[in-house]
Amino acid sequence: MAKLRILGNRVLIKPEEGQDMEGSIVLPETAKEKPQRGLVIAVGEGKRDEDGKLIPPDLKEGDRVVYAKYGGHKIKLDGVEHIILDVEQVYAKIVED
Repeated sequence: MAKLRILGNRVLIKPEEGQDMEGSIVLPETAKEKPQRGLVIAVGEGKRDEDGKLIPPDLKEGDRVVYAKYGGHKIKLDGVEHIILDVEQVYAKIVED
């Protein structure tokens, strides 16, 4: 896999695959919702406050998250689509009990 170092207050996410079927109706690609859940692959170092102190993001590699539907910048790494988002565009961590 290509090496990519995420900078600042950003995160690299691999979107989860969408469902091909809902019930027994096969949905065409154009009718599918964009995935809003994904796996955190890499995290930047964070942002600095007014005093210059580094504030790390509240995310780590391996977290499953819910993120902004139309946010971020899409890139392909080794043929797999990923999204680079600002940490503020990640709305929640998915916590499994």
